[in-house]
Amino acid sequence: MNRRNLGILGIFLALVPVLVTAQSGPLMGPQIMTEVYNRPKGNSMAAELVMTITNSRGATRERSIQQYQLEEQGIDKKLMFFTAPADVRDTSFMTWSYDSGQADDQWIYLPAMRRIRRIASDSKSDSFMGSDFTYDDMTLRHPDLDTHRLTGEEVIGGTRYLIVESVPVETRSDYAKTLSWIDPTTFVGIRKDFVSSRGEVVRRLSVSGFEQIDGFWVITEMTMEDLSKNSSTTIEMRDVSFNNGLGTDFFSERQMQRGPQR
Repeated sequence: MNRRNLGILGIFLALVPVLVTAQSGPLMGPQIMTEVYNRPKGNSMAAELVMTITNSRGATRERSIQQYQLEEQGIDKKLMFFTAPADVRDTSFMTWSYDSGQADDQWIYLPAMRRIRRIASDSKSDSFMGSDFTYDDMTLRHPDLDTHRLTGEEVIGGTRYLIVESVPVETRSDYAKTLSWIDPTTFVGIRKDFVSSRGEVVRRLSVSGFEQIDGFWVITEMTMEDLSKNSSTTIEMRDVSFNNGLGTDFFSERQMQRGPQR
């Protein structure tokens, strides 16, 4: 079994399966975030996602997505196909994240233009498909890209969570730091706050559902809130399967244009 974190999500809470692990002794910020990044998983995963976008007036839009992931040779590959509604159908998004810590590669296929566009590094803070997630949220974030400090702990619902402050090594314009609430027995996070240079929480990621599937803890529902816009996006994960024989050829620009057929 390889050790690797699947993703939203550079986001430590991305739609990822995790196995329960045990730790002894004091934990420091860098160790905690490394354990989060290196959580075990199956070699491949497939799932159906439902993305619900809610604007400041309470109006909602729903999008259906088929997602596939594969880990091989230190590269975590994710391929997402939008299947509904009609205005986003056949759009696809692919990201490759590297264990070495090099910059992630991301591509989006726009069917109306019949072309694949590479996501530039200066565009990764842009909204992902009109949601409250960014392109940067949709990929892994290597722990070496931040400095980490354990700042405290909090008991929520009877569970003790460690709070880790992570400050980007390189200056960012979209946020100055993040705060992550992490269970030290499973290294599952239930919350992540994105904090501006003024000390304001501008976005918040919250996990509201998870369950054990095939021996893996799977986050089945998460919500990203944009507190400045009073909008939110919820992603639900359904019909999860692991180690399903996905091959290298599936994670390609050609497959982005063909769609989810296998």
